Parts: sequence; C-alpha cells; structure tokens
Amino acid sequence: LNDDQNSDSDSSRLSESTASSSDSEYSRQSFNSDSSSKPSSPASASPPKIITFDELMAAARNLTDLTLAHEIAVNANFCIKHEDFPQNSFAGTVKQIVHKAFWDHLESELNEDPPEYEHAIKLFEEIKEILLSFLTPGANRIQNQICEVLDTDLIRQQAEHNAVDIHGLANYIINTMGKLCAPVRDNDIKQLKATDNIVELLRQIFRVLDLMKVDMANYTIQNLRPYLQRNLVDYERTKFQEILEETPSALDLTTEWIKESVEDELSSVSDESSSSPGADSSSKRIISPTLVLNNSYLKLLQWDYCKTIPETLITDEVRLQELREKLNQLKIIACVCLITNNMVGAAIVDVPDFADQLKRISVPLLEGMNKKTFDLKEALNAIGVQVCSKVNRSLTERGLPTLNEETQSNLMGQIAHIVEENNPVSSLIDKRIQFFMRSLLALPSFQKCMPTMPGGLSVIQTEMEFVGSQYASIVNFNKQVYGPFYANILRKLLFPEAPMGKAETETPIN
Repeated sequence: LNDDQNSDSDSSRLSESTASSSDSEYSRQSFNSDSSSKPSSPASASPPKIITFDELMAAARNLTDLTLAHEIAVNANFCIKHEDFPQNSFAGTVKQIVHKAFWDHLESELNEDPPEYEHAIKLFEEIKEILLSFLTPGANRIQNQICEVLDTDLIRQQAEHNAVDIHGLANYIINTMGKLCAPVRDNDIKQLKATDNIVELLRQIFRVLDLMKVDMANYTIQNLRPYLQRNLVDYERTKFQEILEETPSALDLTTEWIKESVEDELSSVSDESSSSPGADSSSKRIISPTLVLNNSYLKLLQWDYCKTIPETLITDEVRLQELREKLNQLKIIACVCLITNNMVGAAIVDVPDFADQLKRISVPLLEGMNKKTFDLKEALNAIGVQVCSKVNRSLTERGLPTLNEETQSNLMGQIAHIVEENNPVSSLIDKRIQFFMRSLLALPSFQKCMPTMPGGLSVIQTEMEFVGSQYASIVNFNKQVYGPFYANILRKLLFPEAPMGKAETETPIN
C-alpha cells in the first residue's frame, strides 16, 4: 500500500504540472485583459448598493428562468408531470370537499325548474379559453368555430328562453378535444363520450383538459430543447449577468469556493519550497488558474450539500449530489474488493470474475445509502457476512478448506471499519478516485478517451467511467458559461496587482 501511495503522489504531481505548463498562455490572455469588456462577459466590480424588493424579485425570476432553461436543455427526461395532492393529506381533503361542494351546487342548479345555467355558462366560457390556448397561430377556421359555438352571450340568450342544448355543447367540446389532444388521451376522450350525467361529464372534461395542458407544455418543452441546447451558454451567461446586476453579492460564495483552492495551492507551493532548501527562494512558481479551478470542482465531489453550493453551480446541484453519492457507493465496493483480495487473494486467485461477484453482493446492500435512515455500519456487517459466505462456498466447490474463524472475523472486522475516519484502505481508494477525476479534468475537452484507471479500481471501472463522463460534462459546460466570471475572480486572487484592461505586453507575468 505504501508503494501505491507513493506512485499516486508522483502521478498526481505529474498531472498538476502538465495542467500548469499548458495553462500559462491561458493565464496571460484571461487574467491580464479586462474580460468584462467582451460581449456576454460579467461587468466590472461596482460599489455596493441597496437592493430594493423589486430588484430582489427580478433576480429571483431570472434565477428561476435560468434554472428551468438549464434543466430542459441538459436533462433529456425533463418533463412536467400532472400531480395532485394525496387524498389522505390535509390539502387533498380540503380540495376534495371544496370540489364536491361546487359540483353538487352545479347539479342542484341544473335540476331546478327552470334550470339555472349561470355557473354552467361560466364553465363553458372557461373551457372555450382553454381550447383556444391549444391552437397554433393560423388555425383560424377552428378558432372561429369554437368562438361561434361557445359564444357565452348567445348561450345566455338561449338560457333566458330555456333553450340551451347543454348536451350538444358538451359533445362539441368533446369532439374538439379529440381533434386537439395527443394520441395518449384517446382513451380519455372515449370515456367522456360514454358519460351520460352532465355534471359528471363537465367535471371529467376539466380533468382531461388539465392533462392536455400538461401534454401541451411537454410538447413545447420538446420543441424548445434543441434551441436551448444551441444557445444555452449565451442564455445562461446573460441571465446570470442580470442576476449579478440586481444582486451584486451573487458571486460571494463562488469567490470563497475558488479562494479556498487558491489557498490550498499556495500552501502546497510553500511546502514544496520549504522541503527543497537548495531552491531559489526568489523565484516564484506560476500557479495555474485552470488547476485552481479544477481543484475547486473536485471539492464538489466531497461537498457537504447541507450547506449552500456556489451560486454558479446551483443549476447542477442535484446532479452533482447524485454523482457524489454514487462515488461514495463505488468507493465502498472497491474497498471491500481490495480488503478481500489482500486477505484471501491466494485462495480465490483462480476464480474468474470473483471481484465482480463481490460487487454484485455489495450493490443491493448499499442501495439507498444516501438516505438519513440508512445504517451504513449494519450494511457493512451484512456485506462482511455475505463475502465470507461467498469465499467459503467457492473454496468448498474446489475441494479446499474454508476460512477459519479468526480469518473470517478479521475479514468482517476490516470491512466494517471502512467507515472509520482515516481508515487507510478507504483513504487510499478515495485518493485514487480523486486522482482519476483530476486526470479526467486535465484532458483537453475535445479528447474523448478516458485516462488510465488507477490500480484497485478495475472492479468499478465501467461505473467510474460513466460517472466520470457525466462529471466532466457538467464541469466543461459550467466553464463555458461562467468562464468570464471565474476569470475575474481568479485574476483578483492570483494577480491582485495586475492592472485592469492593459495589453498583454505591458503586464509581466509573475
């Protein structure tokens, strides 16, 4: 393990030095020029101002628009779902009582002699507006027809003479809904046609219309997604700039997030200098802005999501949290396999895919480990029992003696201790996962191949590459959108004395 750790340390330094050397040109261009003068770039710092309520609400609306547009563009499965309150909930009970009272009142009005149609007319007027909202521009013929048939003034005149054909109006509405609805609603339309009670029919018409509204919204989202994907970078940057103008403190958490990585890198450089007494103390190493930013992104994989995430990553908070939880699960699986291999490797060396068998044992027992009610220690104890059973079964099948009680107890104990702080196996696997992710971020964005998988992670290689590709995709897109904002922050942190807006030749790089 010590040899592996030294190897990891050397590889990590190699990755960082590669990123640093390739980044010097980027640091010149990005941090010695005033990026705020470029189109769609953040404005230069402005003095604090008092935020009014209207400005705060405008910023909130911009954030909502930005979050929704981002979700539509990056989540191919995003859609609006029709959800109602649970029937046993307080809100569901209140809604049920109010609706029942409304429809009962409508039924009593229609059963009067002569019938009272005023509430029914208001319903027809609302239905007309909903049907018209489904029409696309240019559908003049059906628009005129809907307005003529559901003319509330005409219906009121008919009601005064008790000549309203309410069933005829309902049938026209159903037929029109059948022409406008998505194929998935055909069965609902058939059920409407089979309903005789007029009050129940009107109630069901509104239910199906609500479903059609959701269908129409999802159809709009589907058509909007390609446009958003093509223009999302500029759209998000512009929206965030509007938020920043309304709320100047909208980059405070982001600044602290990056500042922490800058301080870590400066501390690392200081430690290297102190450990090399022969080094020239007057020379200063160039700190790579890209390396600093990548280290900031790596912190998100161990972020405590109970606290607020940096403002520029709010739109991907859920996805990043899911990736962190998946990596935690993969880390435990790799630890289980490494511990088992170290203790009984000689006994199972000839068993094909034994590590995969251990993974299949562990995965079901670790499901839901992100939940607060999940007992990880209990799960690890169960995994230890299953691993011992699997090893003994394999040994028995090959006519070999099973593990003695001391070995089984030791194996189960080491697996149970994975969750302990500073556990050497857990720390090693975590370090290798971090190294793989760091190497992934150091790759050029156009390069599609994966970096070499560190030792001990081969059992989770497929899952690691999948998680890594998702993580890299989020990071690369985030850099595209917020790169100018990060440039301003990093320039102030790394080059506080550099003049703003000067040509590159006028400002030497330290």
